[in-house]
Amino acid sequence: MNAVNLLDFDLQGLTAYCEQLGEKRFRATQLFRWIHHKGASDFAQMTDLARSLRDKLAGAAEVRPLAVASEQASADGTIKWLFDVGGGNAVETVFIPEDDRGTLCISSQAGCAVGCRFCSTGHQGFSRNLTTGEIVAQLWHAERHLRRRLGLADGERAITNVVMMGMGEPLQNYAALVPALRVMLDDHAYGLSRRRVTVSTSGVVPMIDRLREDCPVALAVSLHAPNDALRDDLVPLNRKYPIAELLDACNRYLEAAPRDFITFEYCMLDGVNDTPELARQLVSLVRDRVSCKLNLIPFNPFPESGLTRSPRERVTAFAHVLQDAGVVTTVRKTRGDDIAAACGQLAGEVQDRTRVKERLSTRSPIRIHRPAAAPDGRGEHRPKARQETKT
Repeated sequence: MNAVNLLDFDLQGLTAYCEQLGEKRFRATQLFRWIHHKGASDFAQMTDLARSLRDKLAGAAEVRPLAVASEQASADGTIKWLFDVGGGNAVETVFIPEDDRGTLCISSQAGCAVGCRFCSTGHQGFSRNLTTGEIVAQLWHAERHLRRRLGLADGERAITNVVMMGMGEPLQNYAALVPALRVMLDDHAYGLSRRRVTVSTSGVVPMIDRLREDCPVALAVSLHAPNDALRDDLVPLNRKYPIAELLDACNRYLEAAPRDFITFEYCMLDGVNDTPELARQLVSLVRDRVSCKLNLIPFNPFPESGLTRSPRERVTAFAHVLQDAGVVTTVRKTRGDDIAAACGQLAGEVQDRTRVKERLSTRSPIRIHRPAAAPDGRGEHRPKARQETKT
């Protein structure tokens, strides 16, 4: 009989499991704190648990970590782990240190079925959803490892923010995602604020509505285009849930969200979605329609995409159009690109079940319009676009 992986449970689930063993509810809280507060995996070390419970657990349960296939450290302090999740699949997790925070970027699937043009993961195809335990194990390992590495005392946390922006579309793995979020938020586990846990989605409208009801955290939406024609090409899910439906879902989400804005991610692609006209379309799309922040992301190229990064001056000009119209806009600072840990670069290893290479070979080339020069008339009075890291 396979041992039960206790990382699969939020506190409610662990309580139910302990009751099945004939134990009182408070024992689940003790066990939960040992696993997540202290990073313990050996039941014998959990000295305030009754010996009878430790004996039961030793025969039936385990805290199952992911096997670390590799660990890489960037010159800027970013750390990337490759975790073996079996069956020839591996997923990547990235830690981004800042002066005032430590952000962990977590994967939710082995691969991704959405197939966005600019995303390396999508070009690998899709194998399977991760379990709740496999999602939580990424945080469990990183927090445990970093606390030892940084010499932190009990109660000090290395990870203050989590972003579900790694491999996969989190809302297409909803059943495993929500218990994992609840573990992250629980004061008996990692105690993260709802404002500091972000789910990034390409726009799965029904699941945005469900998340609003079940576990509202910060929401980031991969927008990348201001009109349906372009977004259909960049983000194929748009053909099912077009922009108007997506923005309506965002407004509904804001009724329960911990932040009073939605973050729209916009990957800057040279000659594709970075013109002043498209910036003006974006202003018309979001201003006075949804409370939001635009996060412009420098594209991190990979050979299969056929795309290149927008020049810095064009990103700045694009940002100025938005800012001058009163739209809060930041330009993300690229981190970890020397170890392929930057946004859109996570690839891992995927045993594709979706014939992605066959499908991509029949997709029409994207239309490229590269301006001869950066737009004129930006004016020295305009503020420099603020930069931020992934949070």
